[in-house]
Amino acid sequence: MSAAAPVSLDRAATNRANSQHSTGPRTTTGKGRSSQNAITHGLFTQAVTLAPEEEAAYQQLSQKFFEEYKPATATEAALVQQLADTSWRLNRIPQIEDAILASSQPPQDAVDQLSKFGLYSSRLSRQFLNTVTQLRELQANRRQRERHELRKAAELLIQHDRQQIKWDPSDDGFVFSRQQVEQFATREMRQNNARIFSSAAFDLPPQFCRARA
Repeated sequence: MSAAAPVSLDRAATNRANSQHSTGPRTTTGKGRSSQNAITHGLFTQAVTLAPEEEAAYQQLSQKFFEEYKPATATEAALVQQLADTSWRLNRIPQIEDAILASSQPPQDAVDQLSKFGLYSSRLSRQFLNTVTQLRELQANRRQRERHELRKAAELLIQHDRQQIKWDPSDDGFVFSRQQVEQFATREMRQNNARIFSSAAFDLPPQFCRARA
């Protein structure tokens, strides 16, 4: 065990010596360009790059997307998070562009960098719209399936109630609670009644409508 300590110390000394010969940027301009490159590449990393002071704003943005889309499955939640991350990256691009333009020592390839950011913005915008489309289609299909299943459960509920037979949705493999099925059945019956009355009120043949002066 004691023989391992010198080896560890020698390795640490070697690492410190190698760091003195690092080929990283040394000038102010070079360091600025390196920093901007890191930010640029961070736009497409899997995880969003955050400074400590940005954490609260990022969480607030994510929460707004979750409140808007209300994901009901793990897949929907992943797509909503992707929307939040893409939106965050899109919002960062103007900030980075402003920083380049306002810099007292802008990089020599500033024009090229700004052009690339325009391409990044277009790419992220397409990604955002594609994710929205995918999420909405996924949720629409899920809601359609849920409505179909709720209608079948509501029909069984009404049948059992008329026969005065105790019934629970789980008896027929439904994942809904009895309260959910009852609420759906009540809402459907009210909407059907509303359609009947609205049809009588608004869809009368012309001969029954009072002629306007």
